[in-house]
Amino acid sequence: MYPDRPVFPSDMVSTLERENETAPSLPAPDAAAPSRAPRAAEEREAGQARRRLVSLDAFRGLTVLGMLLVNEKALGPATPRQLTHASWAEGLHIADLIFPWFLLIVGVAIAYSAAAHRARPQARWAYPAKVVTRSAILVLLGCVIGSSYVGRPAFWVGVLQLIGLAYLAAALLYRVPVRARGILAAGLLVAHWAAIRFVPVPGVGRGVFAESENLIRYLDQAFLSRYGMAGIVSVAPATALVLIGTIIGEVLRRERYATTRRAAYLLIAGVALAAAGWLWHLDLPFNKQVWTAPYVVFAAGCGAVTLGLLYLLIDVKGWRKWAFGLVVAGMNALFAYVVPILVKRYTLLEWHWQLPGGASVTLERALQDALFAHLGRVPGGFVYTFGYIFLWWLVLLFLYRRRVFLKV
Repeated sequence: MYPDRPVFPSDMVSTLERENETAPSLPAPDAAAPSRAPRAAEEREAGQARRRLVSLDAFRGLTVLGMLLVNEKALGPATPRQLTHASWAEGLHIADLIFPWFLLIVGVAIAYSAAAHRARPQARWAYPAKVVTRSAILVLLGCVIGSSYVGRPAFWVGVLQLIGLAYLAAALLYRVPVRARGILAAGLLVAHWAAIRFVPVPGVGRGVFAESENLIRYLDQAFLSRYGMAGIVSVAPATALVLIGTIIGEVLRRERYATTRRAAYLLIAGVALAAAGWLWHLDLPFNKQVWTAPYVVFAAGCGAVTLGLLYLLIDVKGWRKWAFGLVVAGMNALFAYVVPILVKRYTLLEWHWQLPGGASVTLERALQDALFAHLGRVPGGFVYTFGYIFLWWLVLLFLYRRRVFLKV
């Protein structure tokens, strides 16, 4: 199975459109004199679009490095529980927050990306066409990664597929007013929760939520797996998470609010979401495998708090130097997801090393065993894991210095 980790178009950083604002009544301009107001608004929007939200790059970089850590740890029994994905009945670990944080970042970035497109003169269909193209590329990249691990053309709803589909839905809904988007996100989550809790499963009953017996598993096995669509139901809560991200993006772009006020709003909203998710999980457990609503809401809250703190430190206080390492990773997130997976698949797991006794092991195993033998099981595991992360960070730094970014 290929690693469970995600990412999104790293160029999705732009600005916020002002919704439902009406200009004050002004005298009609002289017919011979062109109006300066629209041009001034366009220039202001274009100026906003050129400014990057550095804290968003840093937050994306934090999730990228967390992804690499979770998916390439070599500590064996000494691995901290929080760096492993929780099993069905274990609740929630830190490792389970990485994927939803990526989706939250996608939503925040949509607010900036849409405004950047709006600031450029182009046809009305250009932005929807770009959204559809990006989504299709993400889905196809996900299929390429999955196919590389099974050795044949394959399609299922993996990490990039889920990101691409949730991004498609949320980006096309971005024109919907903020309040309506919030209601829609809540509706998707409540509908997903209600289906699990109240729709009866044939031969099982209603409200059963066990690993082998639940509505989502039944739908996957009975209807969706035969078409390679197992997991497609998770697009609904994932889309809700991206929509929540677009609302956060609106808050961060709202220039009539002071920056400290935006940070406060984000922190308060994050705490409220996390508390709501925690309370909700008392009725339906946190579960990453089926993306339960409490899991999505709690993860969104934790992500909002993390982004709020980064925004306060980096964009409000101006303390940027310390975050350089995170920004380097965050500026090329799609590369950091796709390329390490393919390199691992076709080198570390494909190339073999001949041991003195005649046995043959993968290059990954040979490197790990050599470190274990010289440094010990746990120190060697730390060196391998953090050496792996640092090596890819150096690659990302090389690309960053040369302004090379993998985008869709």
